[in-house]
Amino acid sequence: MKKYILAIDQGTTSTRAILVNFRGEALFKAQRPVDCLFPKPGWVEVDADRIWISVIDVVNELLVLANTNWDEIAAIGITNQRETTVVWDKNSGKAVTNAIVWQSKQTQALCDEREDQMEFIQSKTGLRMNPYFSASKIRYILDHIDNGQERADRGDLLFGTIDSWIIFKMTKGKSHLTDVSNASRTMLFNIFDMKWDKSLCDIWDIPMKMLPKVEDNSADFGIASYFCSHVHIRGVAGDQQAALFGQCCFNVGDSKNTYGTGCFMLMNIGEKPILSKSGLLTTVAWREKGKTTYALEGSVFIGGAIVQWLRDQTRWFEDSSDSEYYAKKCKDTAGVYFVPAFVGLGTPWWDDDARGAIFGLTRGSDRHNITRAALESVAYQSKDVIEIMKKEAHLDLPALRVDGGASANSLMMQFQADILQCEVHLPSCLETTALGAAYFAGLGIGFWKDMKDIEAHHLIKRIYRPDMDQEEAARRYRGWLKAIEATRLFKIEE
Repeated sequence: MKKYILAIDQGTTSTRAILVNFRGEALFKAQRPVDCLFPKPGWVEVDADRIWISVIDVVNELLVLANTNWDEIAAIGITNQRETTVVWDKNSGKAVTNAIVWQSKQTQALCDEREDQMEFIQSKTGLRMNPYFSASKIRYILDHIDNGQERADRGDLLFGTIDSWIIFKMTKGKSHLTDVSNASRTMLFNIFDMKWDKSLCDIWDIPMKMLPKVEDNSADFGIASYFCSHVHIRGVAGDQQAALFGQCCFNVGDSKNTYGTGCFMLMNIGEKPILSKSGLLTTVAWREKGKTTYALEGSVFIGGAIVQWLRDQTRWFEDSSDSEYYAKKCKDTAGVYFVPAFVGLGTPWWDDDARGAIFGLTRGSDRHNITRAALESVAYQSKDVIEIMKKEAHLDLPALRVDGGASANSLMMQFQADILQCEVHLPSCLETTALGAAYFAGLGIGFWKDMKDIEAHHLIKRIYRPDMDQEEAARRYRGWLKAIEATRLFKIEE
């Protein structure tokens, strides 16, 4: 039996390659930074060729580090930053311009022009009208290259999210494919019919011939012929869906929260999509053997970034990991609430005009109280999202599975358990996004027999249990909601 699944995790700021064994252990890793470009305020772009070069580099380095070769690789899994958009020439294989990153706001005007279509779009895609998603980015690129529309209509241009771009390059142009989870983030994919939707494409005047063929997550995406002649790409998923799968959230109600720069929460809602009335997104989690699983998704704009702000702006500590040390210098926040609405508020408030604020300061308040309040704000914001998920899905939350860099902060995770009044599970392997891609690939070739086989190897490193009584947790959360209300009331006149 071959030893490894090779997982490629292409993120916003770095590309990583990881070897995963049958026990679900991430044994070897290689990483390269990817530089984002900021041509104008609010614009975020990336050189698509640099992404591909970074993939080549990490894969080759990984094989050297592991002292292995392609004969020991059973299959390849790919997971990627979602929504980031590449348009390339079908014949030359060259990107026609920089890729537009999911964070970029340069297509806001295109979305504003189609604001009257928002309800129609959400009814088919489960998404809100927003420059975050791929459709407006494609339209923007076609508008800003020579003869863009004409070339697209002629069939000379191809669109892909980052997974499609890597697959195309890795298969030497033989595969123009994507998976259902990435397709569901474009604003062009009907999540009920599970196919590209002409009426959605017409809203943006995007020719359907540009779009990749959509496959199940464990389909055969082609031979990675750039590297070798026999190893197939057998697993693909967007990063947050891959993390949901990597956390073994296989049952309805299972939920995970990724604590990165922001926070991304997904809840498995089963085989029937639920359209949110409170600002959540409905997305395709995965499709295996033709059976679709859906998820509700909510996002917190400022998660771990609040610690970076404290480190860089206040300079109270030099390393982000020191935030926990300073927060533990006090027993609580002494009534201080920190609302980190630096770029507005995300789910469920969706208030772009809100700005950060600190409430409850007294003469006795110090940097320890404020640091602790900052860490607690991440847990409060996560609860905001989770409460809406529970309400709309009519589901309870027995436990929350966590990952991401900030999940290593034990004070934050304990407070998360306290304020949610449920267990918080930290896995042994924090590479859950790469694990998800590896699991999909492994299922595709029988490396693992089924999801139960995968779950048998999923280990929990630590369980945080509520240590605060329910009444106290409710009292503190009421204080947070008052802080949110006050933040939203205060607007700075331009």
